[in-house]
Amino acid sequence: FFSATPPPAVRAPMPEPTLEPAVEGKDFSFPAQEEKILELWKQLDAFKTQLKMTEGMPEYSFYDGPPFATGMPHYGHILAGTIKDVVTRYASSTGHHVVRRFGWDCHGLPVEYEIDQKLGIKSKEDVMKLGIDVYNEECRSIVQRYAKEWETVVGRMGRWIDFEDDYKTLDPSFMESVWWVFKQLFEKNMVYRGFKVMPYSTTCNTPLSNFEAGLNYKDVSDPAVMVSFPLKDDPDGAAMVAWTTTPWTLPSNVALCVHPDFKYIKVKDPATGKVYVVAESRLSALPGAMPTAAKKGKAATPGFERVAEMVGKDLLGKVYEPLFPYFSDMSATAFRVCNDTYVTDDSGTGIVHQAPAFGEDDYRVCIAHGIIAKGQDLPCPVDDNGCFTEVVVDFAGQYVKEADKHITKKIKEIGRLVNSATLVHSYPFCWRSDTPLIYRAVPSWFVKVEQIRDQICENNLKTYWVPSVVQEKRFHNWLTNAHDWAVSRTRYWGTPLPVWTSEDLSEVVCIGSIEELERLSGRKVTDLHRHFIDDIEIPSQKGGAPLRRVVDVFDCWFESGSMPYAQLHYPFENKERFEKTFPADFIAEGLDQTRGWFYTLMVLSTALFGKPAFKNLICNGLVLASDGKKMSKRLKNYPDPMEVVSKYGADALRLYLINSPVVRAEALAFKEAGVFAVVKDVFLPWYNAYRFFVQNALRYCDEHGAADFSCVDLSSVDNVLDRWILAALNTLIRRVEEEMEAYRLYNVVPRLLTFIEQLTNIYVRFNRKRLKGSKGPEDCLRALGTLYHVLMTLCKAMAPCTPFFTESMYQNLRNCQPGAELSVHFCSYPKPPKEAEDMHIQTSVARMQTVIDLARNIREKHSKPVKLPLKKMVVVHKETQFLADMQGELMAYVLEELNIRELETCADPDKYSTVKAEPQWNVLGKRLGKSMGAVAGAMKKLTSAQLASYEQHGALEVGGFPMGPGDIKVVREFKMPEDRTAEEVDAGSDGDVLVMLELVQDQALVEAGLAREIVNKFQKMRKSAGLTPGQVVECFVTYEGSAEEKASLQSVITAQAAYISESLGTVLIPEELAPAHLVPLLREKNTLSTGISFMSTIAHPTVCPNPIALQAACNGDTDRADGLRVWLASRDPALLQAEANVSGVAVTVDGVKTSLQVNEHFFMSTVGLFNRMSL
Repeated sequence: FFSATPPPAVRAPMPEPTLEPAVEGKDFSFPAQEEKILELWKQLDAFKTQLKMTEGMPEYSFYDGPPFATGMPHYGHILAGTIKDVVTRYASSTGHHVVRRFGWDCHGLPVEYEIDQKLGIKSKEDVMKLGIDVYNEECRSIVQRYAKEWETVVGRMGRWIDFEDDYKTLDPSFMESVWWVFKQLFEKNMVYRGFKVMPYSTTCNTPLSNFEAGLNYKDVSDPAVMVSFPLKDDPDGAAMVAWTTTPWTLPSNVALCVHPDFKYIKVKDPATGKVYVVAESRLSALPGAMPTAAKKGKAATPGFERVAEMVGKDLLGKVYEPLFPYFSDMSATAFRVCNDTYVTDDSGTGIVHQAPAFGEDDYRVCIAHGIIAKGQDLPCPVDDNGCFTEVVVDFAGQYVKEADKHITKKIKEIGRLVNSATLVHSYPFCWRSDTPLIYRAVPSWFVKVEQIRDQICENNLKTYWVPSVVQEKRFHNWLTNAHDWAVSRTRYWGTPLPVWTSEDLSEVVCIGSIEELERLSGRKVTDLHRHFIDDIEIPSQKGGAPLRRVVDVFDCWFESGSMPYAQLHYPFENKERFEKTFPADFIAEGLDQTRGWFYTLMVLSTALFGKPAFKNLICNGLVLASDGKKMSKRLKNYPDPMEVVSKYGADALRLYLINSPVVRAEALAFKEAGVFAVVKDVFLPWYNAYRFFVQNALRYCDEHGAADFSCVDLSSVDNVLDRWILAALNTLIRRVEEEMEAYRLYNVVPRLLTFIEQLTNIYVRFNRKRLKGSKGPEDCLRALGTLYHVLMTLCKAMAPCTPFFTESMYQNLRNCQPGAELSVHFCSYPKPPKEAEDMHIQTSVARMQTVIDLARNIREKHSKPVKLPLKKMVVVHKETQFLADMQGELMAYVLEELNIRELETCADPDKYSTVKAEPQWNVLGKRLGKSMGAVAGAMKKLTSAQLASYEQHGALEVGGFPMGPGDIKVVREFKMPEDRTAEEVDAGSDGDVLVMLELVQDQALVEAGLAREIVNKFQKMRKSAGLTPGQVVECFVTYEGSAEEKASLQSVITAQAAYISESLGTVLIPEELAPAHLVPLLREKNTLSTGISFMSTIAHPTVCPNPIALQAACNGDTDRADGLRVWLASRDPALLQAEANVSGVAVTVDGVKTSLQVNEHFFMSTVGLFNRMSL
């Protein structure tokens, strides 16, 4: 989908290429560098510039779900924002114009709750006393309390989104589009008014959606009572026994419900003579019903007597005595037994009491059985504040939850209490006020979701989700059980329902625009909030009293679901723009939005346009505290996001989040150590590879003049690792593109990690000498050009994921490329050709790395460190092309890395290994069943020829059963050569490649190993002295210990002189040859693995007089010769060399002028004198 024309370049002027030096990784502050990048983006006006560059390109539409600005952003917001930023940045880099507008959810309970807390609002009466106008303006004043903080946090995380051209759900233009949406539904006969039993907050005086009710469950202790309901005209005087944990609903009881298919029994209490009816499976729950054995101090009890049996449908229609008289006027239809399959027998008595105003199933069952009728007033004696009304005279004015104990006491007094206990269970609380919810029937306006449910499910299948399981399971299940949507709330701060009605609801007008309201009412309208329009009347078309608006406002989820249209003020403006970009190409939010925003978007777009509102969706999981619990400000069980950013940088947090299970809709236990690990494992190795390039590029320019590393012809590179890293880079680019196209962000970072490992631990490590110029300037330029291309391309590819770090490197790297774009985010995503991946060379280098790992394991097993050279290694593999690579281009790297002198290859695996077959039990066991044992036995008898055939063709018959790929595991075990012992050779294999090492060392190998140790000691001294790679020093050695040890060390240095000189860039000089005026940079004592000790010294080169030649030049005048030595010792070598090059060196001492020749009378370093003496 993302494929399109790349954006046009915004290029810089073309100065002389100049790289800036790169500090050491330990001194590089990622957060501080990100602050500099933010300033750069500000100077470039980077986001707007990118938008201008891509104007006229294919649109990639994105919807941003609006958050509330009444609280600070948390990790959930940062996570979703990061996902959105990565995807939209990538879309822009692939040649799309991506408008990104921030949105604010400004209405609803979160805002009202803040004002209620501020003003001490406790009830509807408090609001009326204050005035809706005052109340709403208080709400308006805080809706963007933290808007600036949001902008700061979002910007600091590197997210590019437009805060200036944002949308707000309180804007009249947004609200007008919401009215238009509702009117479309109204005109399609998809809106009706009815009663709905809903979760209800008695503190906020409003119903909540089921989604909101599910946000805050707590374990509470509630009363659990069993109550008797005597059946009228029952021959045994039996009473139905119902169980409930909400005694406060019992005053409203009008029916009982039993399962039609359950078995019920009548039982008699022999002690009291009372007869009860309960489900047979729940008899044990009835106190005293079951017989008990005698215990200490207690006699045995016989239990209750069985009187009769029946099924639930036999009880249908039976009439019982009401518990309370409050609704006795309903006796003609009420106080009867109903049947419904929602009744369970996993708790209670199998009999459920029905209070239709306080239970969704109760309401449904009572309607179905004619206990109540649709549109009829319900038995609902509870007011908006959760207190009993005067109808319930015994408990009037009491809050329902507080009345539980009084109601239980009353039931006991009238002899209807069978049992009373307490129960700890999970119960919903209001997510804003943190008070218990009740379920209560409220008059609401509904959207008929059930009538378009099948179409909604079909549209769901037209969308693409990551992960798909959320779409296919959680969301699909929610859609298939979707009920009509109650979209109204009896609140104040929100978009008012545009419905004007007569008092008896016989005349209803739905308004769809400001113009329509002005036309019908004759009033000018400037704001659509309640306090501006509640007093507007519309003349009746039937000659009756004027129509007035209903008091309700929209559920804020209706506003969020209308966002695709309302953000553009559709259809009043931007009609063409909307129709070109709808549905959205992409949205992303958390898992909780499957029942929230994702749902409302799908419902409204289906109802309005018959299609989904989006094409692609990423659903993220929850970010939890490190202990797996919910993040809590009160408990402070998580680090502040901005503190984490200030420690490790935003890029590290971004990469940590998108590389976690949370982008697969799973939970993430946030660990700060995980963010640090990203810095350590990803950014520092990546930075070190970049720094290594900068160091050596600067060195190259110092030695050979300015170079344009971007112009190296990479098609002509012939070095195997150059070709390999370019091929690996191209594979990375393609695979990252595939994952981004599929919105699988969680697969991007693992691929990046693998490549960074390849870049640092193979390419740079194995090529250090080449990159420093060991093979001449032309080869060095090709190597540096290759590394430059890799780093630059990697920056462009990973810019969407790590916008700061890639920009930081890019800003320096582009100094090598005249006319480069001003920002990495103005660059197109790389598009290498498929053939550039060269899978053969990638496979060969991967096997080479396996060979190296296997050889290292053998060394470790036998305590043979890499510093000890070994004579020979044999690589065994059946593929001759790989062996040719090992013998050719790869051999030098393998020998150097493993410190081995000779590499031999063998294409005959049988020469060094035995082969056997093992069955893949987990695959074959299910398929073969009882025959598995016989087949396993037959496998043991397979010959090497048969297994070779199986490996080649992937098919073989074993024990009469066909075997295919993956059914047989071919295992190779090392076979010791007949003329060798286990002390002399050993081998290792990964099942593909076999490596054999000769472990015996001769004297030459021992000396080579000691030379490697000596070089390592001096290189560590260079590092300790803070020397850069290009700085030249002289190395001196002083022999210590016995005469034998001195002779041994001297022999090693002499025999390995060429290796030491190549490695250190200088020879080792006996310290007795050092001039007296030498000033050491560092001097330390070292001990080799053999126990031999020596003193090592490093110093800057200094002018070194030749005493014998000076004495001769002075005709034996010792004083004059000493004067010449003092003069030479005082000279700077570089200035003296320049003087010698121009006019030669002439010195007057004691009135006598003496001409001195370089490399005869003096040398520019001690090395020169040493070399002369060696001759």
